[in-house]
Order: sequence, then C-alpha cells, then structure tokens
Amino acid sequence: MRTVKATAAAVTVALAAGAASVAAGRFASDAALKAPPGKPLPTEPRLTVHATAAGQIALTRDLAALRPGVYGLAGNGTHAVVGPVLGAATHSADTVVRRLERVTQGTLEAGDKVRLTPAVHTGDPRSALGLDHRDVEILGELGALPAWFVPGVRDTWVITVHGLGATREHPMNVMEFLHRQRFPVLDLAYRGDRGAPRSPDGLNHLGETEWRDVDAAVRYAVDNGARQVVLHGWSTGATMALRAAVRSALRERISGLILDSPVLSWPTTLRALAAARRTPGALLPLAVRAAQGRTGLRRDRTAEAAQLTVPAMIFHGPDDTLAPWEYSRRLANARPNLIALHTVAQAPHGAMWNADPEAYEEALRRFLTPLM
Repeated sequence: MRTVKATAAAVTVALAAGAASVAAGRFASDAALKAPPGKPLPTEPRLTVHATAAGQIALTRDLAALRPGVYGLAGNGTHAVVGPVLGAATHSADTVVRRLERVTQGTLEAGDKVRLTPAVHTGDPRSALGLDHRDVEILGELGALPAWFVPGVRDTWVITVHGLGATREHPMNVMEFLHRQRFPVLDLAYRGDRGAPRSPDGLNHLGETEWRDVDAAVRYAVDNGARQVVLHGWSTGATMALRAAVRSALRERISGLILDSPVLSWPTTLRALAAARRTPGALLPLAVRAAQGRTGLRRDRTAEAAQLTVPAMIFHGPDDTLAPWEYSRRLANARPNLIALHTVAQAPHGAMWNADPEAYEEALRRFLTPLM
C-alpha cells in the first residue's frame, strides 16, 4: 500500500511540475505572441528625464540614450522627438543631452520615465506630415483592414507594413521621402492592430498568418490601378512581405522588396523578448516550444528567400539584438545578384532609418529608381 501511495504521489508531483512548465512556457511566449501594438518593446531600457530646456533634453546616461540619429520618445501619455546627442551641452556624469525637436503629445517633466522608439510621428499623414491622404478599407480574410492611402502619379505603389510592437504610424518615417519620389503609398494596419480584426486566437503569429493581409493589400492596389507594387516591411512586417512575395497569387505584380530588420529566426527573436522580461534562461526553450504549439510557427524563414525572383534591399545592422543581423548577411551573401544588404551601425531593431535618415533614404532612392 505504501508503494502504491508513493508512486501516486510521485506521479502527482510530476504532473504538477509538467503543468507548471507548460504554464511557464506559455507565459514566457506571451512576450512576443501578445506584444501590444504601439508600445515600446521590452528590450528598450526605461530612461529618466532629468531636465528639459529650450531645444534640449537630459536623459539617463545609457547606451540607448547615446545612439546617433532621431527617435521618438514615448512615456505615459507623452510623445516627443529627439535628435542627435549634443556633446557640447553641459550635463552631469550620469546624463546625456540630446536635441529636443518637438513634443507632440502631453508634457515632459523631470522624473518622467520614457523609452526611445523608432516611431517619430503620431497621428495620420495629414496631421503629422501635411500630406493629403484617404482612409481606405481593405477586405482581408478576417474582415476590413484600415489603411492610409497617399496618392502619387506613378503606377508602381509602395505598400508599407509595420512590425512587432509598432503601428502604421511607424512607416510615416519614410512616407515624405516616398511622396517626393511620387510613389502612391498604401500604409496597412493588419490583424491585431487598432481598428482591425483580431486573430481568432488573439495572438501575434509573427507573420505566419498575417502575411495574408499583405496579400489582400496587394490585391487592393492592383484593383485600384497599380501596375506593380513594392513591399516595404519592418521586423515581422518584413517577414510578411517576404512571404507574400513568394506565396501571393499576385506575386508577379510584386516588383521589389525592402526589408528593414527582418525577423528571419523567430525562435531567436522570441527568446530575446522573453529574456528582456526577465524570464529565467531555463524557461526560454519552453517558451519557444509553447509558441510553436500555440501558433504552428515553422522554424526557418530563410528558406523562402531561396524562392525569391525579385530584387530585395535589406536594411540591417549588427546592433540589432532582437533579429540578429547575421541571418540577413547570410541571405545577402547567398544571393548577391538579387539581394543587397545596407549595413547600419548603432541602430536597434526596426530603427535603421532613425540612425541615419539621409543615408537610408539615399540607399532607398538608388534601389527604387529602376523600379519606378
């Protein structure tokens, strides 16, 4: 009898431990699968505002605060835009002074907690950039998808697709440039975004299913006068663009791809997000298995690139800790006649434009010129 009871107790403990492991894995995988749109990713450190003055802001001294370029600064109900570090400005040993370009929402006060974000603009193309646009709806497989359409005279459209933790405000970083090049721009909100239908399971699938919304946007463009389309995606939006270029029934209408910080190894990205939420290292493999079980994600995204038949430009850099640059470098090296890599130093995930807008736009101009 004692043996039976001991065995039963051991089984109960094992089942409880197994259930706890499953629950822990699911919780850890939420860092990616439930990342809310429009909120800085957990990999971005929280910085303290120490002081503001005319055209200046002092922030906690951190590697993030020292990055070159221009960034959004997001806090609790606030948004501002900061420019380069002002090396000549007076500051304490534990602060960095950057140029304060503008405050677009709320107010900034000493003691506020903020994070840098690639999204420089808020609002819509008209309020943020002064660009005429139309609010349109694209019929996706789950329902109507809201999008902004900025008209242009060319018959090649650019479809922009934001990535993880962002919204369709992020692509406004390059919208003025594209408008100057006279491209019509269709800026898409896809499943899970504000105003768009949710996935049936309420989870982000890291591009695995969301690419079908890009496919719907391609169909909308073609039905409304586009002869060809170029897909410009960031992060998981780049993954979606890559998948659409290979799988879409209208892929012959896709003439080029622009991939910014593409997520080519989703397990690596998921582990990085989970680790940023202080998930113990022992639980990270469980998070990957949980994500695969919950969403059906496949492991390899680079295999699809072998099927590409259109030119692609990748913007990526070695400082991206969420989507390692090494995968992009291998991709470009494997198909040098079709895929070009523009390396960007000192830029975090999804912020290749932010680090050096002029160089980014010049590389973009050279890539797009033959596709006009």
